[in-house]
Amino acid sequence: MKISFKYISYFFLLVLGLNMTLTSCTSDLDVTPGDDDEFLSEQFFQDPASYKQVLAKLYAGLYVGGNDGDGQPDISGIGGDFSSYLRLLFVTQEFTTDEAIIAWADGTLPTLNSQTWSPANEFLAGTYSRAFYEISVANEFLRQTTDEKLTARGVDANLKADIATFRAEARFLRAFSYYNLMDLFGNVPITTEADPVGFFYPVQKSRAEVFAFVEAELKDLDNSLAAPRTNEYGRIDKTAAKFLLAQLYLNSKVYTGVDKFNDAGTVCADIINNSGYTFANVPYSYLFSADNDVNGAQSEFIFPVISDGNAIRATGGGMSFILHASIGGSMDASSRGMDGGWQGIRTRREFVNLFPDETATGDKRGTFYTNGQSKDIKNVGTFTDGYAVTKYINKKSDGSAAQRNDIPDTDFPMFRLSDVYLMYAEAAARGAASANTGTAVGYINQLRTRANAATINASQLTLDFILDERGRELFWECHRRTDLIRFGKFTGASKIWQWKGGSINGIATESYRDLMPIPSRIIQANPTLKQNPGY
Repeated sequence: MKISFKYISYFFLLVLGLNMTLTSCTSDLDVTPGDDDEFLSEQFFQDPASYKQVLAKLYAGLYVGGNDGDGQPDISGIGGDFSSYLRLLFVTQEFTTDEAIIAWADGTLPTLNSQTWSPANEFLAGTYSRAFYEISVANEFLRQTTDEKLTARGVDANLKADIATFRAEARFLRAFSYYNLMDLFGNVPITTEADPVGFFYPVQKSRAEVFAFVEAELKDLDNSLAAPRTNEYGRIDKTAAKFLLAQLYLNSKVYTGVDKFNDAGTVCADIINNSGYTFANVPYSYLFSADNDVNGAQSEFIFPVISDGNAIRATGGGMSFILHASIGGSMDASSRGMDGGWQGIRTRREFVNLFPDETATGDKRGTFYTNGQSKDIKNVGTFTDGYAVTKYINKKSDGSAAQRNDIPDTDFPMFRLSDVYLMYAEAAARGAASANTGTAVGYINQLRTRANAATINASQLTLDFILDERGRELFWECHRRTDLIRFGKFTGASKIWQWKGGSINGIATESYRDLMPIPSRIIQANPTLKQNPGY
C-alpha cells in the first residue's frame, strides 16, 4: 500500500482542468482555467479536504503529465505522456550522457543522444515548462493559504497546523524545480507568491541569484518541514531539504564559481548521523523492485517519487516510461513484470566498461541484458545495438507479481541515503575539512559490500573513482549529466562515449553545451530573456 494522499488526488486530477501553454509559462500564471472559477476559488477552499488535494496535485505532477494520468496535459507543445516531470528529467539527465541512449526518432529527441540539441528542441521546452508549471501551482497554493485567508475562511487550528506543513512542502517542491532549472538552463526568472497573478515578464536572474534563492529557501524550511521520518511515505521532510542543500553545495563551483565542498560535507554528515534514515542492508535489487516501499529499501529513501499501478494511471509517464522503454529485442517483458516493451532505451559500451564483469557475477549493480544485444552501437535506432538495462523491475523482491503489468508499482528513488554517502566521500576527496577520508572509505565500502564488489582503501578514494562509483551506484537515477559536468567530463574530450557529438566512436563537444539553451518558444513568449552563450 502506498501513501494515502495519492488516493484522494485522482478525482481531483480528473475534474481540475488545469492547462497551461508554453506561451504563458514564462509568467507566474493564474492557474485557474480561464472560463472556470471553481478551482482555487473561495468556494473551492470551503472544503477542508481541498488543501491536501492541491498538495497532491503538486506531488502527482512529478509522475503524471496531466489531469487524467497522461491525458489533459498540463502543458502544451508536447504530449501528456512525454511531459511528466520524471520522464523529462530522465531524458535530459540520462540520454545526454554515457549511461543511456534511445532508439526513437521522435522530433528532436535524437539530438539529445548526441549533444547536438538546439533552442528549438521541444523536449527541452517541455522540461522548462513543466518546472515552471509546478512553480506556478506552488505559488498559487501559497497565496491561497496565508494566515489571513485561512482565518477569514474559519479554518480550525488543527487544519491550520496541517496546512503549515503543506505550505512547507509546496515551498520545497518549488525549490526543487528552481534547482533543476538552474542546473539545466542557468539564468532563469524567479517568481514567488508575492508576484502578481496573470501575464507579465518576470526578470531573468543570474545562476548565482537562483542559487542564493534556493539556498535560503532550503535553510529556512528546516523550521517548518516535518521532522525526519515523521511524514507520510512519499512526502517531504526536513531531510529532503538538507539533501537538496548538500547537492546545491556540491555543485556550487559550477553554479556560482565558489567552492562549497566543505558545506556539502557538513550537511551530509548531519544527514547520516542525525536524520534517522539508514542504509538499506538488503540486496541491491530490492531498491528497484515493485515493493521497494516496504521491502527494507525504504529505510534509505529520502524522496521517492511514488508509483502505483492502480492509483496512478500514467501509461507513459514516470516509471511506466522507464520500464516499458527499456524492454525490447529478445527480452521477455513478463519476466520484468510488464505487458510489453517499447524497444527504446539501452546503455552505451563505455558505461558497461565501468563494471569489471559485465555479466554482473561480480558487481551486482551491473544489471545488463546481453542475449541478442551487441555491446557496440552501430545503429542508434536499433534496440539490439547496445546492452539493455534491467535495473528496475515491476515485480516484488520475492519474485511475485505487482498489482498489474501495464503500469508499474516501482517507486523512483529521487533522493536516497547512498547518494549522501557518495557526496560525503566526494567532499572528502576534494579536501573538505568537514569530511574524514577514513569515514568516507567506510561508507563507500558499505555500498560495495552490498553490491558484492571488492572493498577499497583510502589510496583508492580518488575523484576518478568517485565519479565511476556514482555511475555504478546511481545510474538511471537522473544524476549523470550533473555529475559529469561537475567533474569536467560532460563536454570536451576528457571523456568520450559512442555517439557523443554525433560520431559513432564519439568526439569532443563544445563546452557551452554544459548549459542547455533557453528554449526558443520561451524566448518568443518572453523577449526579455537572454539566450545562453553559444546558442
